[in-house]
Amino acid sequence: MKNIIIFGPPGSGKGTQAELLVKNKGLSHISTGDIFRKNIKGSTKLGVLASSYIENGQLVPDNVTSDMLSNEIESISDSKGFIFDGYPRTINQAEFFESLLLKKNMKLSMVLSLDVNEEILLKRLLNRGLTSGRDDDRNENIILNRIRVYNNQTSVLKKYYIDKLGDNFHSINGEHGIQSIFKSIDHIINNS
Repeated sequence: MKNIIIFGPPGSGKGTQAELLVKNKGLSHISTGDIFRKNIKGSTKLGVLASSYIENGQLVPDNVTSDMLSNEIESISDSKGFIFDGYPRTINQAEFFESLLLKKNMKLSMVLSLDVNEEILLKRLLNRGLTSGRDDDRNENIILNRIRVYNNQTSVLKKYYIDKLGDNFHSINGEHGIQSIFKSIDHIINNS
């Protein structure tokens, strides 16, 4: 079973690459963003709470995110492995995630980190906002705040996972075309 974290700032292409991995590798995609949107749309208690943070470009608190993730993993019983997209985002979440995997007799196989320049991220997210229907992709100030939050709170996970995983942490240039990035990811997975 392969369990992969796909890591990177908002707009780096995590969701796009995760979808390609689902199609080509038969893995299950768990996106915290999708889980949040599903709970928000369903007006669940956790969804209403998450919405108040997301609307301001802030991270949803660790306990709320972790509870949603645990429930989602439980709901997928037969899988060749998982691609975790958008989680973990903090050291606390990474520690919770490690204990969650242990409880489920699962192991993290690798982290794929998509590296993209901030100007490109801003352009990508504003373009996505034209078609995604997501308010947080239409407002430049919210986008810049999301990138700032990522830089201040989430990017520290790079060092955390490099220290934990060594050669199973892979940095990938996320500024290339979709297929070129996927080719790099596919090569890494096939040779691990």
